[in-house]
Parts: sequence; structure tokens; C-alpha cells
Amino acid sequence: MLEKDTYNTIHSAVGDALFKEKGSKFIGYAFPVISEDEVKMHLEELKKKHHSARHWCYAWQIGVEDIQYRANDDGEPNNSAGQPIYGQILSKEITNVLVVVVRYFGGTKLGVGGLISAYKTTAKLILDAAKIIEKTIDVNFQLNFEYVDMNKVMRIIKEHNIEILHQRMELNCELVISIRKKYANLVQQSFEDLRCLKIKALTP
Repeated sequence: MLEKDTYNTIHSAVGDALFKEKGSKFIGYAFPVISEDEVKMHLEELKKKHHSARHWCYAWQIGVEDIQYRANDDGEPNNSAGQPIYGQILSKEITNVLVVVVRYFGGTKLGVGGLISAYKTTAKLILDAAKIIEKTIDVNFQLNFEYVDMNKVMRIIKEHNIEILHQRMELNCELVISIRKKYANLVQQSFEDLRCLKIKALTP
């Protein structure tokens, strides 16, 4: 069986999905993220934008093969906000995403069941509004070789339509290339067969 080398994520940030329940307002946002620093940045921006809100509940999932996630109730009863939001991320089968639901309290308590429903509904609304795209899992390699061997190296790059991320062309050349995971071993072997360069996989 071929190892899966694609994943789904959202194309771009979407916001302001509004759900109202008994006077409370729930506003949903979704952001593509690849690090916890980005998560913190988006949360800080939303707290400034909605400084008079009562809660900023969220869930995120980052990673493709090594998955990390977090669900945060931000003062709501345990598992009444973060988990329902995270459940929607799972149901969409997406990763590298942050979903935040901002709540303005309307004066009437909704109870745990009402909260679960409201946070789940708002998270679903915002993810339904997001464009979901498929991306490939890529492996990056660093190539080091002499300038005289440039043509041999470039021939393999053109043959396999390989993306060059970084290049330094001097007497000693260095390239950083990106290859779709399922072709990585084949292409690595092609370069190793040249015997005129050093190739090493870069950890993401």
C-alpha cells in the first residue's frame, strides 16, 4: 500500500461567522498555522479586536505525521468549548489549522449542553466557509557539489521537475530542493548515483 503523502488544510484565514443563542454572541475564526507562535499571535490579535468579549475559546492541530493539538475552554466549563471546536477540525480531516470562537455573554446561562452545541455550531459554520485544499508532504534535501558538475545536477532537477528552495552558485555550489515524499527515495538515489555530490535530508 502506498504511504499517504498528502494532507488537507485551509487555504486562507476566514472570520466573523456569527451564531446567536439566548442573547450570547459566538463569533468564529479559522487560520492556517504551522507553529504555536502563530497560534499565540492570532489569539492576541483577536483579544485586541474583541477586548470586551467574555471568552476566547479555541482548538488547533499542527503537523502531518507527528500531530500536535490543543483544545482550550478559556474559563467555560470543562470540555464545553475547546473539545467541540476540536471535534469539528477532526470531522473536516484537516491539520495546520487554528479555530477560535469568541463569546460575548448575553446574560442568560446556556448550561453545558447549550455551550457544547453553540461552540460546535460556530466552529462548523466557520470551517464550512473556509476553502479546504490538499497539499503534498514534501522532503527537503541539501545538495553540495562542484560548479563543474552543475549540468549533471540540473539535468536530474529538470527531469523530475524539482522545486529549488535556495541556491548558492559559486565554485562550490549548494542547493536546497523540495521533493514530494513518495518520489523522495527515487530522486535521492538518482543524485547518489552521480557520485559527484553530497546529499543530505533536512529535518523539517
